[in-house]
Amino acid sequence: MMTVNDVLKYLAQKYPLDTACDFDNVGLLVGDGTATVTKAVVCLDCDINTVRYAKSLGAELIITHHPVIFNGLKAVTTGTVVYEAVKANISVISMHTNLDIAKGGVTERLCEAVGLKNVKPYVAHDGFLIREAECDIADANTLAQHIKASLGGAVKYADSGRLIHRVLVCSGSGGEFLADVIDGGYDALISADIKHNVFIDAVNNGVTVFDAGHYTSENVIVKPLHNELQNEFSEIQFTVFNNDKIKSV
Repeated sequence: MMTVNDVLKYLAQKYPLDTACDFDNVGLLVGDGTATVTKAVVCLDCDINTVRYAKSLGAELIITHHPVIFNGLKAVTTGTVVYEAVKANISVISMHTNLDIAKGGVTERLCEAVGLKNVKPYVAHDGFLIREAECDIADANTLAQHIKASLGGAVKYADSGRLIHRVLVCSGSGGEFLADVIDGGYDALISADIKHNVFIDAVNNGVTVFDAGHYTSENVIVKPLHNELQNEFSEIQFTVFNNDKIKSV
């Protein structure tokens, strides 16, 4: 029988916990490492609906990208995610920035989903590992439409008018890497959670920025991670749960 710790050990070897950012919270965050696992849910976020879904399946484990506990908890009471997970004997493992930066991790999967070529690691100004790549779609509007079709959701962008070939890519929140785009002579940044002033700064500096949405830029990891774990642990039934609750009208 497989345990929570067996799954954690595999993930920690593939995506080392000590490579996560200092502010992060990764690893086994809720539950019992010695508990047996027969069913597990793989998802981006562990919210109350995720716990309910896992419970309905009889799953003993949830594996997330975003940490189920990120900031300090002031209370763990009925109806809260942690309380309900513990009550249902469900453990939660979270792999966050260590999964973002890894080979085969979130940012590489984003590059793959968008169809970028010659993807290579790029060490940003703050030491965080993102990716540089080449793009065959030179027109900003066409590339925005392609990103939308590839990922789903909505895409916001600021077009500098510059033809696009060399890009930097960061899944999730990556507006801070605009400086690397400018200083490195890249044509565009593909990321998410881009602030208004970053769009303006980008155009003023002759580069294009794409905001592909936080969820859609990172949910690209869920199915591949599910497949990887299913191949590694045939005794466990893994299920994908897509739980984006943010809607656009």
